[in-house]
Amino acid sequence: MTKCNKRNSIKTLAAAISAAVALAVTALPATSIADETSCSPFTPLIKGQEDFVYVWTLGVEGLGDGSDKLVTVDVNPKSKNYGKVINSLSVGGRNEAHHIGLSDDRRYVWGGGLDSSHIFIFDVATDPAKPKLVKVIKDFVEKSGGIVGPHTFYAAPGRMIITGLSNNQDHGGVTAHVIYNNKGDYIKTVQVPTGEVGGAMGDGYNYDVAINPRKNAMLSTSFTGWNNYMMDLGKMVKDPEAMKHFGNTSVMWDFKTMKPIKVFSTPGAPLEARWNWGKGDDFAVTTTALTSNIWVFKQDDKKEWQAHNVGTIGNPADIPLPVDISMAADGKAMWINTFMDGTTRFWDFSNPMKPKEVYTKKIGSQVNMVSQSYDGKRVYYTSSLLGNWDKKGKDDEQFLKMYNWDGKDLKLGFEIDFYKEKLGRAHHMKFQARNMNTLRPLHAEADRLDSVRLASTETPAK
Repeated sequence: MTKCNKRNSIKTLAAAISAAVALAVTALPATSIADETSCSPFTPLIKGQEDFVYVWTLGVEGLGDGSDKLVTVDVNPKSKNYGKVINSLSVGGRNEAHHIGLSDDRRYVWGGGLDSSHIFIFDVATDPAKPKLVKVIKDFVEKSGGIVGPHTFYAAPGRMIITGLSNNQDHGGVTAHVIYNNKGDYIKTVQVPTGEVGGAMGDGYNYDVAINPRKNAMLSTSFTGWNNYMMDLGKMVKDPEAMKHFGNTSVMWDFKTMKPIKVFSTPGAPLEARWNWGKGDDFAVTTTALTSNIWVFKQDDKKEWQAHNVGTIGNPADIPLPVDISMAADGKAMWINTFMDGTTRFWDFSNPMKPKEVYTKKIGSQVNMVSQSYDGKRVYYTSSLLGNWDKKGKDDEQFLKMYNWDGKDLKLGFEIDFYKEKLGRAHHMKFQARNMNTLRPLHAEADRLDSVRLASTETPAK
């Protein structure tokens, strides 16, 4: 290919991507996208009863086959297998399995290993009850330019945005976003800013991303590097030097250009990022693990993004360690889990600038992830945070628990002991439907968007 043709090809690809994003931004009606835990707005949602929950699980040496695995649980109350494990797919070895994410057509699940930096792609559409491992990406570090620890997998039209937690130079927290196409081809690496952007200094740390197409905005948060997340938690918290190496910033990006707009100071390792999809203000939320704060990001009267510290979770001196959060579909409530006391907390977000904790329940000795159904009536919990951070001895409970929520109280529907089942440490969850034909993209311009998506994924940019 000549340089001219190559340049034209790249321009054509860029134009296709821009067109896909533009279509998505204009086609998304205000009420068509919601949390369903943390799905991308470009992924079709399950608004009725979910049939399966996939649990990305850390292998434990000497337990079962000892490997990380994708576990399938039947969660439809009408099924004879309700509340039971119906499939377990091992990937071989222990990679520090962490997060999984659905593709923009909900036909594939991508999962990552924070230690090995391997990425596993599962077909969850051909037979949703029995996912099939179709691709393993082992050159993520090489292709990305030294990024380590693939964490969040967040779908964009024809793309998968992957947040890295670390780098292979000093294994610290300075890192990047890495973009792949839907076929699993590397596209590009986008560094998290370390300089001044919008009046504040970036630290380059990364953790989660969430996109609001209505505002052409993407929020990213920060955590820590390989040196810390692979260290024993008890040892780390007693190491003054290690505790200095946590992210203290969040970044607002222009989604279409993937350029940072503004860096915010949000001290204490801001973790999960969530947007409000209900009617009203377009605001985003994160919580900080080490300082137990709730931050809300919204535009002021001049349409400039501002960050507001709007609440405190538990007693920060006790380090309750806020972890996963789940925003309700209408944006008026949010579940917040605190790992150290094993508690889930329900917050009223009807006024996002003055949220209130209105309900608490102890789920176990430790709790990490929370996933709620679109209608908010079913709430699922898993237990594992990180292999070296989970509690020891009798407090090392590993489970999937489902509760029914009536707006006043959580009532246990079923629970599965992952240690008893010899499956390992239960971490991240995603839902799936039995009949994939019932799931359609939520875009009004779905057909045109699909044609652009296909065109934009044929050839990776060089």
